[in-house]
Amino acid sequence: MPLSHANRLDELTRGMTTADPAGAHIYRRLMGQAVDIASRWLETGTLFDGTQPAAQRKALSDLDVFPPQGVGDEQALADAASCFLDHALQVHHPLCIAHLHCPTTLASQLAEVLINVANQSLDSWDQSPSATFLEQHLVSALRAWTGYPDGDAGVFTSGGTQSNLMGLLLARDRYALLRWGVDVKEQGLPACAQGMVAVCSRQAHFSVQQSLSLLGLGKNAAIPVSCDRDGKMSVDDLKCTLARLASESRTPFVIVATAGTTDTGAIDPLDTLADIAQAHGLWLHVDAAWGGALLLSHRYRHRLHGLDRADSLTLDFHKQFFQTISCGAFLLRDAAHFELMRTHADYLNPPEDDRDGLPNLVTKSLQTTRRFDALKLWMSLRSIGTRQYAAMIDQCIDLAAEVAKVIDASAAFELVSCGQLTSVLLRVCTPLHAAEDRDALHRHIAQTLFEQGIANLGVTRHAGLITLKMTLLNPGTTGADINALLTSIASLAEGGLPAKS
Repeated sequence: MPLSHANRLDELTRGMTTADPAGAHIYRRLMGQAVDIASRWLETGTLFDGTQPAAQRKALSDLDVFPPQGVGDEQALADAASCFLDHALQVHHPLCIAHLHCPTTLASQLAEVLINVANQSLDSWDQSPSATFLEQHLVSALRAWTGYPDGDAGVFTSGGTQSNLMGLLLARDRYALLRWGVDVKEQGLPACAQGMVAVCSRQAHFSVQQSLSLLGLGKNAAIPVSCDRDGKMSVDDLKCTLARLASESRTPFVIVATAGTTDTGAIDPLDTLADIAQAHGLWLHVDAAWGGALLLSHRYRHRLHGLDRADSLTLDFHKQFFQTISCGAFLLRDAAHFELMRTHADYLNPPEDDRDGLPNLVTKSLQTTRRFDALKLWMSLRSIGTRQYAAMIDQCIDLAAEVAKVIDASAAFELVSCGQLTSVLLRVCTPLHAAEDRDALHRHIAQTLFEQGIANLGVTRHAGLITLKMTLLNPGTTGADINALLTSIASLAEGGLPAKS
């Protein structure tokens, strides 16, 4: 019997490029308008317009999130520009240096257009036939660049937090299988697993504790090891910690090394940690979410010596690889360990697909539906090439070292730290004696600079004291930009705290 359903294209698919026969024309026109709006915003060069939270909340309260009658694509675009873009932070501004924000390559922006229009999901091959093979091809190349054996044991992720969770998950399950013969995926954690701990530096990313909580071990299963004055994990304290854990009958199953701590950019001694992990039969996971960019550096790659010995590896490309958010990867030295998390669903990745050689990447991922973010990095590498990438990364590191020297030589500032990447920590010299007043002054300086649209300067805590932080990830930032910022900081410090009302 023929179907009697009639699709009312004029009403149901208005503006839908995948269903409306006129969709390509509409798409071209609206995308042109969106590009014009975005270009005008970029041309303002404004870091932030200073709109306060209360004003933003008020403006949004006047707009109906669920309008019974739609306003149309053009009005929705205009509303998005006024509610979002006009008040957004411009991360490509030379003084947007608070966090691990980066300007993005034009290639990654172009890739976003292709990713969105194709709307591929990389959980199964039949949803993303070309994207699946492109991601595998890129993963294989990344492994070779890292020094890993040939293969494609890796997957793109949403970023460092997800990649760290995957590393700790596989380390936990591998240890339980070898030590107790327990398949955690099938049987759950045994009672003795409550003594399992992960050893990491005190400067490790918070996602290590978060991951251990999600894995049923609790955040206190993260055993901190002290750092040296440069922020690197202390090898001597690591050895003492492992000995102490053995005497307490606690069970370390992984060493988590950091290649680029969030605040100071410190890189742990990877090769030595690999020796220790091997001697104790422990998994070595390296969180190189930031420092992994040195893989492309001409002059600083040696700081990652030993990275190729990690059992698993976190990389983030939306940091110093200059990709749009989100874009990260998880690499696994031994592909066999992916079996610890492999599952099958008849409708998605049946075992028959494995036998037929069809690659369903959901078997390597904690995500099911997943964007084709690998295209952004692939296009950027094709567009820029490794030489220019290296120059951009080295430029940022060189600038950080130069800035640190200027601060150290100034009577107005105290240099707190300059790590192996592009992070510079500083405090202002002030006659204020009370610690809470000195802390409040540093917060006041950063907040004022932000509200005035001058700079987005980081605020963190180092050795118990509030500290200003520069994270110099923009190869377009110049010495003149930083000199002007230091002048503004010194002026605000001289003005002191505002009078209390």
